[in-house]
Amino acid sequence: MYKVIRAFEDRDKREYEVGDEYPHKDAKKATNARLKALSSTDNKYKKIYIEEVKTKTEEE
Repeated sequence: MYKVIRAFEDRDKREYEVGDEYPHKDAKKATNARLKALSSTDNKYKKIYIEEVKTKTEEE
């Protein structure tokens, strides 16, 4: 699961605010390339927009 740390609008014009889960439950599944771009500075704006959040089951 990923959490939004900088507000942005995705390619489908869906707005994400800080604290939102990414991708939205009604959105298409995000590709690995898209997750990498949003979770690093490897994107057009050179900013990080999401961070991975480990759930309890993932940590165990």
